[in-house]
Amino acid sequence: MRSFIDAPQVAEMVMFQCHVCGSTEAKETVVDEVFHVDHKHLLVEHIPATVCERCGEKIFSRETTERIRRMIHGETKSVKSVSMDVFAYA
Repeated sequence: MRSFIDAPQVAEMVMFQCHVCGSTEAKETVVDEVFHVDHKHLLVEHIPATVCERCGEKIFSRETTERIRRMIHGETKSVKSVSMDVFAYA
């Protein structure tokens, strides 16, 4: 009887350098982001992103950016509404 040993999964190597701080360390995760469109604040949840480990800068793929653009410009209905507190710094 032959046994098969599963080869370890190799993560896809992606070259990354943060355009803000220059770090080469990042993680793939999901984030929430508020966008400002036509004097409105729109929250998009659960966005796949590459996030810089040093400064927290979020980078979205072209496909993700295009999907968000279509969503917030009316091609998709929002799934819920939330109220937001507003503070004036000055």
